[in-house]
Amino acid sequence: MEEPHDTLAWRLSEILRKLNNGETLTPEALSEEFKVSRRTVQRDLNDRFAYLPLERVDNGYRMDVAYLGQLKMRDLERFARLAGLKGLYPALDVEFIRELFNARIQETMNVHGTSYEPMDNVMKERFRALQTIIAAHQCIKIAYQKADVIKFVELKPYRMINHEGVWYLAAVDGDTPKAYALSRIRSLETLPQNFMVDPEIHKMLDQEDSIWLNLKKTEVVLTVAAPVADYFRRRKLLAQQVVVKDLENGGLIVSGKFAHQNQILPLVRQWIPYVRIVSPENWQEDLENELKKYLE
Repeated sequence: MEEPHDTLAWRLSEILRKLNNGETLTPEALSEEFKVSRRTVQRDLNDRFAYLPLERVDNGYRMDVAYLGQLKMRDLERFARLAGLKGLYPALDVEFIRELFNARIQETMNVHGTSYEPMDNVMKERFRALQTIIAAHQCIKIAYQKADVIKFVELKPYRMINHEGVWYLAAVDGDTPKAYALSRIRSLETLPQNFMVDPEIHKMLDQEDSIWLNLKKTEVVLTVAAPVADYFRRRKLLAQQVVVKDLENGGLIVSGKFAHQNQILPLVRQWIPYVRIVSPENWQEDLENELKKYLE
């Protein structure tokens, strides 16, 4: 007897959400949670999710760390709608999942021009350890390599974030939020104390689309000339980009929020002469002074 579509859609969407969040799933636990047979759960994992980048761990399944967090709520909702309408026959599952993940990866590569960094076994284990530590709100001490110097830092870890294909640990050093490249962490030690989570840090990370972590950000307004305006309409090329106004000449006025000049000036340089900073005025002046020094 075929399952009701809404029940099937809900179960598959929940399993996908759990995997996307980095959980390790066992057929026994899923069978009990969703009140279905182990055979049904095995079919979900082995057939319906055949093209997911899953790893076998003991008696469970988990998502390859390079793909974690790529699916957004709209993707899960889309998955649920498709499952409910089509019943998700195996052939449809394969094509849908393949398209969904390829689209996510391709979108990242198109926007940022990079692929995902390779992760060896040490990095993968460190990633898993940090997931557990973050969930427990436990303080850590890391040895972090920057250039030829290794620095020991005590941190409050909040989240793993992926930027341009590279994994970073978002953590608080003292009172300052910072991002630490996972590949540069040489050692990781858990400390006996836990920390109180600051909701403002979580709020900032939810809104953040870069590794420039700062609770206080500057709103920057730019003019975008007509020849390149469509690029900014189609994609958010700026951090927290908002299209403020469509100009009669086909151009745009856009705004974004930035923690530091170095977050926006390189991008503006790439789009010269089509993009100009209107506010703050001194940021445009700093950019022009840099270019004058270079030309001299």
